[in-house]
Amino acid sequence: MQRAIWVLWPSFIVGGIAEAAFFTLFDPMDLHLFGEPVTLGRTAVYTIGFFGFWMLAAASSAFTCFLQRPAADINNFCPLKPPERPAGCPRRDSPDACCD
Repeated sequence: MQRAIWVLWPSFIVGGIAEAAFFTLFDPMDLHLFGEPVTLGRTAVYTIGFFGFWMLAAASSAFTCFLQRPAADINNFCPLKPPERPAGCPRRDSPDACCD
């Protein structure tokens, strides 16, 4: 839950700022999508724009959280219990080598 807040709250703020900056420069009625003018109303375009900017910012924040994982969490992870590990695995005989 805490990581979700770390991702969603800052991305919400950035999405709002990005939408304000974008629609200050561009009128929603002048936008074209795949060569065709957008036929939605202004409010719909503002709403879709905000959620689009929010999703992009959330993806960026989530990627940052992903990259912040310590190396120990990544390198010590083993999804298999020791008896199920393949022969030759250096951690097969070590029951405490698996992170549960």
